[in-house]
Amino acid sequence: MKVVLQNVLNCEVKIKDKVYSSIDRGFLLLVSFTDGDNLDIINKTANKISKLRVFMDENGKTNLSLLDVNGKIMSVSQFTLYADVKKGNRPSFTNCLDFNKAKELYQQFNLELKKLNLIVEEGVFGEDMKVSFVNDGPFTLVIDSKEVFK
Repeated sequence: MKVVLQNVLNCEVKIKDKVYSSIDRGFLLLVSFTDGDNLDIINKTANKISKLRVFMDENGKTNLSLLDVNGKIMSVSQFTLYADVKKGNRPSFTNCLDFNKAKELYQQFNLELKKLNLIVEEGVFGEDMKVSFVNDGPFTLVIDSKEVFK
């Protein structure tokens, strides 16, 4: 599982030129899955995200979590995070998890985040979405479960 996490001041997902979902301050999560990903990895990743202290406190230190700042999550499926560009100029997507399995894990991931008392807005899995946001900082992290949870 791979997640690109961005602190955002706001984020909006449009589908067919209509706003589908939006948040104010919080995280934009671009989420992808590969072979071997499972519920254990999803639970660990959701728990890690809920506790990350990446928002500034009154002293300018990154000491506050999403819950501390009453932030929200915009979760967007992004299968291209597992694209392989080693050979040639056209990405290979063979490392991306099967559509139906990935959709199931994506839904489970969002459910796990909600179980942690986080407010989660979503895109639509497999849909052509236009995502716009204002990155705060900018502050961006890549969470790769193969590295974080060895």
